[in-house]
Amino acid sequence: MAIATRSNGIIAQENNPFEIVKKQVDKCAEVLGLSSEITTMLKHPMRELHVSLPVRMDDGSLKVFQGFRIQYNDARGPGKGGIRFHPGETVDTVRALAAWMTWKCSLLDLPLGGAKGGIICNPKEMSVGELERLSRAYIRSIYSFIGPEKDIPAPDVYTNPQIMAWMMDEYSVIAGKSQFGVVTGKPLCIGGSPGRSDATARGGMFTIREAAKNLNINLKNATVAIQGYGNAGYFAARLCQEMFGCKVIATCDSKGGIFNENGINPKEAFDCKQQSGSVCSLPGVEKVSAEDVLSMDVDVLIPAAIEGVITRENAGKIKARILAELANGPTTPDADDILYANGVHVIPDFLCNAGGVTVSYFEMVQNAYMYYWDEAEVRERLDKRMTRAYQSVFNTSREYKINMRQAAYVLAIQRVVDAMKTRGWI
Repeated sequence: MAIATRSNGIIAQENNPFEIVKKQVDKCAEVLGLSSEITTMLKHPMRELHVSLPVRMDDGSLKVFQGFRIQYNDARGPGKGGIRFHPGETVDTVRALAAWMTWKCSLLDLPLGGAKGGIICNPKEMSVGELERLSRAYIRSIYSFIGPEKDIPAPDVYTNPQIMAWMMDEYSVIAGKSQFGVVTGKPLCIGGSPGRSDATARGGMFTIREAAKNLNINLKNATVAIQGYGNAGYFAARLCQEMFGCKVIATCDSKGGIFNENGINPKEAFDCKQQSGSVCSLPGVEKVSAEDVLSMDVDVLIPAAIEGVITRENAGKIKARILAELANGPTTPDADDILYANGVHVIPDFLCNAGGVTVSYFEMVQNAYMYYWDEAEVRERLDKRMTRAYQSVFNTSREYKINMRQAAYVLAIQRVVDAMKTRGWI
């Protein structure tokens, strides 16, 4: 696996995520017969903002953090995308994620464009007060760049509903009025949507269910391995068990992996991680490596952590029948070709993990109407959107005789190009 070198927001590695985006766009352009001019436009963000954020730390010192907000393409509507707090954040990662958000919103046929934000910081080493000051400083720096009709941020890696609440409040203070709709993923008491906490994983479950139907796989007692045990990984483990009766036999986090052929209790693994910092402390399991988790002989493999973990070096070891990408960009283009040749059914990231942005869109709609649905209605609407999107991608892959990722790109990019043409951009 290629190792990334990250410094000051610059990434240098063989599998640079933004270079992966460009390769994926090129492949799609070939299928659609797009001109070189259109293809070039699709491979460049429309606008970027780089900011320096001075924050007074608890010890009295002043620390300057670097942040980004990138709006990739808004031909179909306002930008939409999360904000990451991460010590290894890079501008190319944010660019890639903004692009994937563009395709994701298009694929789910949401009236939104794609954007993404990030701050280079280590939230694990910061106090609550420092995180609040950083969150508010970020909004002050990007205030004129975002808004309910411009660009609507959301939580992502190491950000959460509380951070969204601070950001919404800071924006509202500057605007002089409450602006619940400026961010999504908020707590329920200030305009959040029921069903948002597990939306990414639940949306992925709906696509796994549809894939299993098409592949004649019985999910009752099917085996599952999950790479990554954060919010998405935990909810995926729990929902696999609750919705289908699957057996999660392996998972991992940044400190290592665990295996139990009789199944791992999702809640016990989560509680263990919360208390000790890693699932590896769970009693009664066999310790394995993260690579071992990826190569487990299971029915369903769910990468739910970071980008670039499945490469040409390890793709041939994947034994799962379904690879459901809850993470953003976990598979490189070279790995895609190997997986397709080996008959692994890939549910691509910007389809599989689109449940989060879909329920974020629902939150936007509810904020605008000031009328809120119950959780059952949110889930029902999410199911319909995810099922329709999956079947459209599946049918397109069969029609064009291309893999699922290329099919998702064909659908999503064609819609973006249609919007760009209709608006007179090209």
